Amino acid sequence: MSPPPPPPSLSSDSVQFNSMLDESKFEVHLKLWALRIPCQHCKLATRILNGYLLDKPRVKPIAEDPTCDKNRYLILSDNVHNQDHVLKQILPTGVEVPSSFETIGQIAHLNLHDELLPYKDVIAKVIYDKNYPRIKTIVNKVGTITNEFRVPEFEILAGEHNMITEVKQYGATFRLDYRLVYWNSRLEHEHKRLVSMFQAGQTICDMFTGIGPFAIPAAQKGCIVYANDLNPDSIHYLRINAKINKVDDRIYAYNMDARKFISQMMEVPNNEVTLETSHEVPILDTRDNAESNSENELLTVDTKDLGDSNNSGLEDVKGSTRHTATSVIAGKRSSTSYHEGNGEAHGTDILEGCRRKGSTNKRMRGSEICVTKTWEHVDHVIMNLPASAVQFLDAFRGLIQKKYWKGCLPWIHCYCFIRATETPETIIAVAESALNTRIQDSTFHRVRDVAPNKAMYCLSFRLPEACLKEDSQ
Repeated sequence: MSPPPPPPSLSSDSVQFNSMLDESKFEVHLKLWALRIPCQHCKLATRILNGYLLDKPRVKPIAEDPTCDKNRYLILSDNVHNQDHVLKQILPTGVEVPSSFETIGQIAHLNLHDELLPYKDVIAKVIYDKNYPRIKTIVNKVGTITNEFRVPEFEILAGEHNMITEVKQYGATFRLDYRLVYWNSRLEHEHKRLVSMFQAGQTICDMFTGIGPFAIPAAQKGCIVYANDLNPDSIHYLRINAKINKVDDRIYAYNMDARKFISQMMEVPNNEVTLETSHEVPILDTRDNAESNSENELLTVDTKDLGDSNNSGLEDVKGSTRHTATSVIAGKRSSTSYHEGNGEAHGTDILEGCRRKGSTNKRMRGSEICVTKTWEHVDHVIMNLPASAVQFLDAFRGLIQKKYWKGCLPWIHCYCFIRATETPETIIAVAESALNTRIQDSTFHRVRDVAPNKAMYCLSFRLPEACLKEDSQ
């Protein structure tokens, strides 16, 4: 075989060109923020920070930590801190740049001051461009809240004209239409705080439930929840969320005035109430016109069409129950949610079924249905309507019949606003006036500041015995 030909020789021009090529001129130096994360948490942190990590060709967003092989650096996107910079360049000098917004799923809720309204479109465009695809819709509140359901009116400034979204909080998923129901993502920690006080097997009454930010996690914890809201759209989404989170057998939904609801919870029935022993006992829906239903009437609950955005394949929540105007029925729940003897410890009349082997998520058979009687015992009452919940406390005067009640009286958790000119003692005085009795051992928890001179609080106290209705009354 003949030897291979020699490599071609470089001309003097090529050698001169290579000597002139300075590769350092193509280097790009970026000053970026990075998070140092233990290696075992990198996968979780990457998922949480989706959309916030560096996204450039041939550059990995995860780098080794030269000081410790057990850590890694997660490099943040160079867009993270550019939003404010862009707005400062666009907006006139002296105009305050909006520094934050509330996120509801893929929706960004701006609350622009009057001075920013002339620039609302450009502000929305910048926020949309810098946060897409995590944020797909930008909205701003219009005017003041005037409707009875306290749902703001919004205008869509940028992105998709779709207000149906999903929010995840502490293991629960909430679907909602932001045009129709109230939701505040800033109350996430308060939802967790209050639910942490509940115990599996307890009975909860939620007088202003909304779409279930307290009711759903309480039911996930093993509580039976009677949830009410005046807004029919809130109850619609409560039913959907109960189904999504697989707690529709522990939540019973009512759509009526809060006073009427709590009165119905505590009213002793004239006759013995029995339960349907069907294979599926879905969420109970009691509307304001339920009194016209006969005892054996079939109650069917249909969910609304969510349109193209509903991809979960949820079936309509349908079911039947016996109902009378003076009785409240609690349906089946997994007995594995209860600690042994827990019903007796809390004074509830709970018929606890035998424990089943296998997954705790399996449905219960009709023979394993448990009954709670709310006129005999309720553990907690939630009143999450801070603008006016205190005014509903008068509904508890003589509400509970002492003859039938078992165990301790319920804890009342009443949310309220306190302004700069008010004190906790001011709210206590209003509450005592509504109850027509003194409140003992109350606690105030500061939830959050809602304005410079206005804060949201939770007033918690055990219902005074003076609110009991004596046999002779």
